[in-house]
Amino acid sequence: MAVDHYENFPVASILLPRRLVPAVEAIYAFARSADDLADEGDAAPAERLAALQAYDAALDAIEAGAPQDDPLFRRLALVLATFELPLQPLRDLLSAFKQDVVTTRYPDFPRVLDYCRRSANPVGRLMLALYRVGDETSLRESDAICTALQLINFWQDVAIDIAKGRIYLPLDDLARFGVTQDAIEQGSMGPNWRALMRFEVERARALMLEGAPLATRLPGRIGWELRMVVQGGLRILEAIERVDYDVFRRRPRLKRLDWLVIGWRALRM
Repeated sequence: MAVDHYENFPVASILLPRRLVPAVEAIYAFARSADDLADEGDAAPAERLAALQAYDAALDAIEAGAPQDDPLFRRLALVLATFELPLQPLRDLLSAFKQDVVTTRYPDFPRVLDYCRRSANPVGRLMLALYRVGDETSLRESDAICTALQLINFWQDVAIDIAKGRIYLPLDDLARFGVTQDAIEQGSMGPNWRALMRFEVERARALMLEGAPLATRLPGRIGWELRMVVQGGLRILEAIERVDYDVFRRRPRLKRLDWLVIGWRALRM
């Protein structure tokens, strides 16, 4: 697992039941390709939005029962029908991707959370739906885990995002800690930056721990999968702390030793 670019999908996990692999792969292909439309290459914003709107139209066609020519959507339609999955999480993902095309700053944390609600939480909800889990407590805890993963991705990728002209750190937090947007663009380190990042890391950790009980409550493979995801996210936060919050020059990544720690902690949950 990497907390990065939809790689928190358990596509190749040995813990994923084989019967669910085609479903997860189809959902992943949809999310990954749509995310690339919003974020990769040199297309103009209008072109990106038009391409994402075509994805929306394809979902409408699937909902209407129309046959799909594109193999990606043909596979997705089959998975949605076979597993009786809701369409709304996929629409929410597209909404977030469209937002990425036009929005580069977030004034406060509630706006960031709203983005996470649509960019990350749908993934967890779809996974729960595959396992036929839908109670309110599980959905709430899944949302907390997925939002935490998205925040962790933001905090480890500050340098990558600013190169694309984006800042996901809430602007009111920047002002509160005395960090300017120019300082982020320049990769400036200092006590104000460290204080800001310490605050944001603890914020993400609290959300992850809020959702963690779901991993110990769900039985079998999904529970073990989720334990690894939770511990992987927490380990990334520790990696951010170990580099003293210098995510500009030392982007935290999980290494072999980290995986041993993650596995041990997952066993102890």
